[in-house]
Amino acid sequence: MDTQRTIPFERVSDAIERDLAGTDVAVVAEALEPLSTSQVVQLLERLDPRRMALAYRLLPKRRAVAVFERLDAAVQGDLVGALQDEDVAAVFGQMEPADRAVLLDELPASVASRLMQGLPRGERELTAVVLGYPERSIGRRMSPEVVSLQADSTASQAMERIRTRLVDAETVYTLPVVDQGRCLVGIADLRDLMAADDQAPISELMAEPIWVTVTESAEGAARLCADMRLLALPVVDAESRLVGILTVDDALAILEEADSEDQARISGSEPLRRPYLATPVRSIVRSRVVWLLVLAIGATLTVQVLEVFEDTLAQMVVLSVFVPLLIGTGGNTGNQAATTVTRALALGDVRPRDVLRVALREVRVGITLGVLLGVLGFLVASAFYGMQIGAVIGLTLLNICTLAATLGGVMPLIGRLLKVDPAVFANPFITTIVDATGLIIYFLIARAVLGL
Repeated sequence: MDTQRTIPFERVSDAIERDLAGTDVAVVAEALEPLSTSQVVQLLERLDPRRMALAYRLLPKRRAVAVFERLDAAVQGDLVGALQDEDVAAVFGQMEPADRAVLLDELPASVASRLMQGLPRGERELTAVVLGYPERSIGRRMSPEVVSLQADSTASQAMERIRTRLVDAETVYTLPVVDQGRCLVGIADLRDLMAADDQAPISELMAEPIWVTVTESAEGAARLCADMRLLALPVVDAESRLVGILTVDDALAILEEADSEDQARISGSEPLRRPYLATPVRSIVRSRVVWLLVLAIGATLTVQVLEVFEDTLAQMVVLSVFVPLLIGTGGNTGNQAATTVTRALALGDVRPRDVLRVALREVRVGITLGVLLGVLGFLVASAFYGMQIGAVIGLTLLNICTLAATLGGVMPLIGRLLKVDPAVFANPFITTIVDATGLIIYFLIARAVLGL
């Protein structure tokens, strides 16, 4: 286990970066030695590929493998490009098949092919199995190195099998039980095996298995593993034959990636896939510019609405004062609802078929919020601009909050029905739609109340 040490890390990190700039490798090697693995990872992710490779080569071999496995896949790809072939081959051979598959997706085809050819035959075959599954499926993230037990064996036979496979096994705490055809029939716990009589049959020690099929989404499988509080989750093929296992640490890594992706898209950008300082400026620009263009085009709807109601604004200029308040409130209300429902979708709390129930709930939420904000808006606007303007603001807030909350709750579900990432369907588009429709509601109410 990686032990944290009491070190002024920021000061040491700054010193190492300075020494790397001067290629003072002896000083860098000495400074790296007391850092924990997680601290070395944090340091490397702040460096450009050339300096990252230089610092990485100064690590002892065993520690270098541990550090490499903790890096993001995109950073691993950058590091591979900067290292010598022999350095890469040594680390690549020590990786798990699923981790190799993720790394190979980041590399040019020629480099990936060369690395695969350098693997021993058995490791190459295991990696090829993982690479054969769809990119976002759990088959690409599972470990095929799983210790399985036979249902007709005894506890002593099972323990002997575990001992012989201990070096290569991904985990031995949760043990799938299979029949003669390798079909999953149960799950056994190492603690129960150790406590059982030597001649106790595995069929009496195993429990009903919880499993996923190999083509299911990696995020869905990881969510199941986390929700059920499982140390490991067996993965089977279409015929229920055991093909691999997903451990809880891999499941948490998948969920962290998915959450980062959702948060980026909810905010109107694409995920960086690298730590911020390790991401080239052009990649950051590329992750943001498309969404900015989409939102800019969508904002023209707001301009069109303002042009349509130009005469209304000319007759009552004070109405323009409240435009930022109203569209901002509507956008925020819609974003809150969308974020809540997107999260509920990810957790499995709601499904697309619940769209009507969600809509009705968000209507009630929107009305309640609208009443609270509308009363406050009425009182403030009336105090400064008169009761008619106060009534316009109060009624508009009521309607905008109701509309925004309903749209925000429904659109992620529609996105899932259309097989589009709900996060993409959420905040950016909701803000644009609510801005335009909110202004229409505002000016229609103003015309009715003020007689314009």
